[in-house]
Amino acid sequence: MKSKFLTSHFSLLNSQAGSVLVLAIVLIFIVSMVIVGILGNATSQLRLARSSENKELAFHIAEAGVNYYQWHLAHFPSDYADGTGQTGCNPCGPYVHDYTDFDTGLVVGKYSISVTPPPLGTTVVTIVSTGYTLANPNVKRIITVRYGIPSLAQYAFLSNSNMWIGNTESVSGQLFSNGGIRFDGTGNAPIQSAKTTYTCTSTFGCSPSQTKPGIWGAAPASTQSYWKFPQPNIDFSSMTSNLASMKTSAQTGGLYLAPSSAQGYSLVFNSNGTVTVYKVNTLQSNPNQSDVNGVTHTEYVDYNTRTLQFTQNLPTNGVIYVEDKTWVEGVVAGRVTVAAATLPYNASTAPTIYIPNNITYLAKDSANSLGLIAQKDIIVTYHAPNTLEIDAALIAQNGSAQFLYYPGNIKTSITVYGSTASFGVWTWSWVNGSGNITSGYTNTNSVYDANLLYGPPPSFPLTTSGYQQMSWQSN
Repeated sequence: MKSKFLTSHFSLLNSQAGSVLVLAIVLIFIVSMVIVGILGNATSQLRLARSSENKELAFHIAEAGVNYYQWHLAHFPSDYADGTGQTGCNPCGPYVHDYTDFDTGLVVGKYSISVTPPPLGTTVVTIVSTGYTLANPNVKRIITVRYGIPSLAQYAFLSNSNMWIGNTESVSGQLFSNGGIRFDGTGNAPIQSAKTTYTCTSTFGCSPSQTKPGIWGAAPASTQSYWKFPQPNIDFSSMTSNLASMKTSAQTGGLYLAPSSAQGYSLVFNSNGTVTVYKVNTLQSNPNQSDVNGVTHTEYVDYNTRTLQFTQNLPTNGVIYVEDKTWVEGVVAGRVTVAAATLPYNASTAPTIYIPNNITYLAKDSANSLGLIAQKDIIVTYHAPNTLEIDAALIAQNGSAQFLYYPGNIKTSITVYGSTASFGVWTWSWVNGSGNITSGYTNTNSVYDANLLYGPPPSFPLTTSGYQQMSWQSN
């Protein structure tokens, strides 16, 4: 019995040990699978983290490329080829640069830059920067930005003098004056003055003269919310810097008209993209007139007889330079700037641009743009239509944009679609002490052409602010 019990006991122990061994193996297998899963997941997470790190670093490298070329344009505004001297490229590049880690001094990646120069008629540069790391060059980040230089035609109105916007006048777009502003009309954009206070005279409805805030008037509250003063002065002399280069451009690739030895030139723009040039022989009579400075004039301001000179396509570079008085009218189909000037500047001989009829665009879009730069005045003439439209960016560099004072010559309405910059006092209408129109246009409307901001007329003055970011996107 003893021997049989021991044998049975050992068999039981062996059976239990075998069961434990199987259980242990199963547990080890399960634990191994769990560990393998954990290790696999950890590896996957590590790989994902490294990929995310590389992707994030690639983004910062691409951003460094954008910052680099923004700096390059600030120092070399017209170099779109990264200093390589490459010309005629569109786009230019790609130009590849190393990206060095600031802490270690090691090259950890590269960025590749492509630059698209401004299309004709704009100041907008497009930069595409692609960044990647050396550790994983297949992971790329791309940033695309657009920079543009604002033109001085960013304002619906820009004046170096005091202004009065009457209660029948409206301004759609920004207005800025280095002088004080009386604003009784309506506006829908910033209205700014460089003055804290100024002296309002009888010319602006203050009799006797009074000290007024930089901006004041009877404008509705919605318009007054746009008033802002004082603001930094705008250097109006910056508008005179382009005339010499415009003359050269006209002589080498544009249209240059020397002194006429007559009364001046008449330019008529045609809807087929041409301009017809006449020599003005005689002028129509008109009464004596006064200007915004109170000076009486006896000259005539409308052409009478003309002699056809030629008709031609708008110049390729869009610049027409006239060394004489100039009358401008017609339908503009294309992009062009007319400058009337003689150099060096002489107040007694500086030419004026006259507007005797409507000037309209074939279509109000970025394809059509007109700049009128007068070394002296821009004048709407005595015989101009009762309802007048002027589609253009106007600059009276040393004079005024104005309708001269002819007592009783009252017209209906004038609309300027574009912008007006006047060194001296601007006006299209004259009022008496009671606020009634006595000469000029009863209703004036100024509508800003937003295409002028980064797509000004050819050779039009730009701001000194340099390139401004217009858009930014990344993949």
